[in-house]
Amino acid sequence: MNAIARRTGPSLFPDLAELFDAPFFAGRSPAGLRVETAMEGDRYVVRVEAPGMDPDKDLAVTVEHGVLVIQAERSESTSTPQHSEFRYGSFSRTLTLPADASEEDVTASYDKGILEVSIGLSPRSESGRRVPISRKAQE
Repeated sequence: MNAIARRTGPSLFPDLAELFDAPFFAGRSPAGLRVETAMEGDRYVVRVEAPGMDPDKDLAVTVEHGVLVIQAERSESTSTPQHSEFRYGSFSRTLTLPADASEEDVTASYDKGILEVSIGLSPRSESGRRVPISRKAQE
């Protein structure tokens, strides 16, 4: 069975899933989830702008099969005697993790409107391993 290939490092071009998941003007849209990724030592770090959100109720982070999914639900309203405004919606970002990402070593924290997800990277072996081939017993 074929498996999804994971990239080995940052790419110059976004993954197809990221391209379709991101808002059309992600850099300019105040409603979208803007994401920053970086390799920091032996960690892959993802930072998401999520101001005004409650991490217990509004944010969800999942990792499965080499894919990180960040979901957010925004529901804000402001009101003055002359004007009221609602800002709400569901947002999601899907990121393909590097090939050496450890799905068991993931932490997430929220501080001052920034969600930070940190994924441990396991040491890469530079060479493959030769697999012995066994023979069936001759009758």
